[in-house]
Amino acid sequence: MGTISLHAISHKGKECLKISFPFNQEIKDKVKTIPRIKWSATHKSFYVVIEEMSLHQLKQKLNALGMYVDYSALKRPENREPVKRLVKRTKTKRDLSEEQKIVVRNFVSYLKGLRLSESTVRSYFTFIADFINFTGDRPLLELNNTDVRMFVEQQVRLRKYAISTHRQLISALKHFALFYPGCNISGEELQRPSKSSYLPSVLSKQEIIALLRATKNLKHRAILALLYSAGLRIGEVISLELRDIDIDRRQIFIKNGKGRKDRVVVMAESFIPLFQNYYMSYVPKRYFIESPNGSNYHPSSIRSFLKNSCKAAGIRKRVTPHTLRHSYATHLIENGVGLRHVQDLLGHSKPETTMIYTHVAKKDLLQIQSPLDTVFIELRNADKKGQNPFLSQNISG
Repeated sequence: MGTISLHAISHKGKECLKISFPFNQEIKDKVKTIPRIKWSATHKSFYVVIEEMSLHQLKQKLNALGMYVDYSALKRPENREPVKRLVKRTKTKRDLSEEQKIVVRNFVSYLKGLRLSESTVRSYFTFIADFINFTGDRPLLELNNTDVRMFVEQQVRLRKYAISTHRQLISALKHFALFYPGCNISGEELQRPSKSSYLPSVLSKQEIIALLRATKNLKHRAILALLYSAGLRIGEVISLELRDIDIDRRQIFIKNGKGRKDRVVVMAESFIPLFQNYYMSYVPKRYFIESPNGSNYHPSSIRSFLKNSCKAAGIRKRVTPHTLRHSYATHLIENGVGLRHVQDLLGHSKPETTMIYTHVAKKDLLQIQSPLDTVFIELRNADKKGQNPFLSQNISG
């Protein structure tokens, strides 16, 4: 259809690929159909953030639309650093034999037979394909726990895996040991690192109001308000269909949430006027939020405008869409809602998962007096002259 030229640019503080071509309405319409590609008024061109799509992925998508991709500009000296970062994020090219590919495909079928989620199957596939590629030409029957240990050490060192990713990697290898019992890998001996025990970041109720007030865009404000008022995950908001919103009963039906669980959450009464205003203005067809072409909204867009809203509201904490869910749960507990009800509203399988919010809820903590205050009260009561000492004053001995 035409030639697309790619250039490395910096846009809004991120390394991006600029997509250039002589004006052609047909090419323009085709490019707009590719997810994660956006228009920049500053550069007057389409672009994609390198972190969201690799060069290889972009080239494949453009080629599939019948376009020739010219990326000779990326080889120029001024573009070498962005391209190096780009290459690091590009998927590793594996060199698997036909026999190894068959094993990997059968492993994927095995995982699907266990009814694991699509994202889990995708992650486990990547880990095991990388593991088999790491072992090279060694027969799979000879693989043992030493091979696993060396692979895990390499991956953690080179890719700087977080604890959660490291644990997921071990889980994938355990599943592979069960799937392929002929090898010498003992899944029972594979140890996951201890789970991190971080307290969730929570916004105060005042910060929530400031955040919503600072969000001027009606659609963005409706998204953030729903994330907080119903305690939804970002994926649940994106996949929420209009038919699952019952205004009369003030209920939202969440289908196939995490762990393949359905649940019903309460719609805030104060959210209804905002929702009606948003619906009349944007007229979504199927989903609560939709991209311009009617498909699912992209999570990166939500994270982007949430970051801008936090900056406008003067909130310096690190805030993600999940922070609003954490805040929802914490505020419910502070308002006296029982832990069992909070567990149902959040869709947690185990009460232990919900109990973490009791550690950040301040309802009972605010009633505890600091020992420093106790000391000052005792000093004030013992002072016959009635003078109150303050830390801002010089207290002589």
